[in-house]
Amino acid sequence: MTAALRLEKITPATFDTAIGLKVRPEQEHLVAPVVKSLAEAYVHPDTAWPRLILDGDRPVGFLMAFFDIDFTGDGTGTDLRSGLWRLNIAAGEQGRGHGRFAVESVAAEIRRRGGTRMTVTWHPGGTGPEGFYLKLGFRPTGEMSGGQRVGELALS
Repeated sequence: MTAALRLEKITPATFDTAIGLKVRPEQEHLVAPVVKSLAEAYVHPDTAWPRLILDGDRPVGFLMAFFDIDFTGDGTGTDLRSGLWRLNIAAGEQGRGHGRFAVESVAAEIRRRGGTRMTVTWHPGGTGPEGFYLKLGFRPTGEMSGGQRVGELALS
């Protein structure tokens, strides 16, 4: 990982770059394309936080975080969660620390907003990112969401 890694807000100038990012072909079934994430961010502007991941000026990935979503579904706000909604690291950029940087950046933003835990979901199984998230300290909660395993990381 280089010291030049940073996040950048998606703007009209970076939109085409963001939607052009592609994961490896064998991973396409594991994560939604960036364009879908940006559409979801458009309809959830109060909770979605989409960002381009840059290494210097080179785009290497995309992330979208969420903040304070009520997981009870009943509007009571008794189970507010924040976390990583999407992570797309470009096919030729994987294995270089960009994913770790993305997770650490979202964790820092959650802490900045007063949060103490970070949530993520992943497709279970050997071809998905489960090992990556477990290595970073996420622990399965025992919940499933849309066929995906829910993991949580305590933030201190």
